[in-house]
Amino acid sequence: MSAANTIQFFRVTDSETKASILEAIANHYGITPSEAEEEVTDFQAESLTDYLVGPIRDATQLLMKRHGFA
Repeated sequence: MSAANTIQFFRVTDSETKASILEAIANHYGITPSEAEEEVTDFQAESLTDYLVGPIRDATQLLMKRHGFA
C-alpha cells in the first residue's frame, strides 16, 4: 500500500518536487535518485516519509496530507 501511495503522490506533484524528494533520499542513503525511486516504489516499500529526514520530511508529509495521502 505504501508504494501505491507513493506512486500516486508522485503523479499529482510536479517534477521539481518529485526530484527534490528523490534527491534528498539519494543523498541520505548514498544512492542515485533513480535507485531512490526504485526503493520507494517497490511493493515492499515503507511510507515515503520514512525515507526522509529533516525539513524535507516535514514538508513532504504536509504536502501528502494536502493531497489526501496521509
